[in-house]
Amino acid sequence: MKELKLMKGNEAVAEAAIRAGCDGYFGYPITPQSEILEYLMVQRPYETTGMVVLQAESEVAAINMVYGGASCGKRVMTSSSSPGMSLKQEGISYLAGAELPCLLVNVVRGGPGLGTIQPSQSDYFQSTKGGGHGDYKLLVLAPASVQEMADFARLGFDLAFKYRNPVLILSDGVIGQMMEKVELDAQRPRFTEEEIKMNTPWATTGKTKDRERNIISSLLLDSLLQEKHVNVLRDKYRAMEENEVRYEEFQCEDADYLLVAYGSSARICQKAVSLCRAKGLKVGLLRPITLFPFPKKPLLAHTSHVKGILTVEMSLGQMIEDVKLAVECKVKVEHFGRYGGVVPSPDEVVVALEKQIIGG
Repeated sequence: MKELKLMKGNEAVAEAAIRAGCDGYFGYPITPQSEILEYLMVQRPYETTGMVVLQAESEVAAINMVYGGASCGKRVMTSSSSPGMSLKQEGISYLAGAELPCLLVNVVRGGPGLGTIQPSQSDYFQSTKGGGHGDYKLLVLAPASVQEMADFARLGFDLAFKYRNPVLILSDGVIGQMMEKVELDAQRPRFTEEEIKMNTPWATTGKTKDRERNIISSLLLDSLLQEKHVNVLRDKYRAMEENEVRYEEFQCEDADYLLVAYGSSARICQKAVSLCRAKGLKVGLLRPITLFPFPKKPLLAHTSHVKGILTVEMSLGQMIEDVKLAVECKVKVEHFGRYGGVVPSPDEVVVALEKQIIGG
């Protein structure tokens, strides 16, 4: 039975992970995501579901604990905020290279460097372009509400195991810290050891009479074998692009102008659309839910009727590059953003649209 609660976004993703049958969380505190770890510690899920919650000695240790748990076919996760995610990048690359499923959560804060603890969206490049070394992709989900923070925990685990790939929930300090009503799913049981052996033949569960040992590694010293492996990864990412694109449209049917935004910026832009419509301007909003795979085809389809596109991001402009590639230079694309932890207002978005797109 589902349950309705008033929760912070950080609390919601933590509770949803427990209910999704998570086996283990390994993390390290950093603002503005520390409530994820704190909530799990207070809930003590080991006593009810057997889920392990551990504060590691560092972000580097945490991501390598995730690697170990994922190697055994377990549902495991970690969370952090921008500088902490930077420290995890080597381990994330290893996870992707070894084709290990796991759930990552980044509650983004302003940077670069240690920056500020206020919300930002300046980790887009790191998240969608492979923040670590080598050719790999994360499947990236961008929640715009506390409800989606909860929903994407279960979805993230499902997609991670479907593709044997890390899945990242890319949130920010607004979504992580705000409180909303959230409907929580019923408890899903954790995998049994027999289910792991049956459903994850790649997992390393030890050598037995009826099962050979598996060695999990991302190391292939033969360049031809490495190229073959990267081709396998490439085909997997193409399958994601074919089957997992998610997006939301708001008043796009008759739009002359389009806003493109994700996460908390999309919430702001939804109000901006209403303000524009009240002024007689036909403006719509396309919200990417998956940042990889990016909704290229839906955006391209809108170029047949829109006169211009404004991307709105809490950054200097990162997603705009994917928008420009998607629309193939068929319409004008400009960027508006606040950064360093400053959150734009709907009125600012309207002014930017009128100045940069409509009157530009």
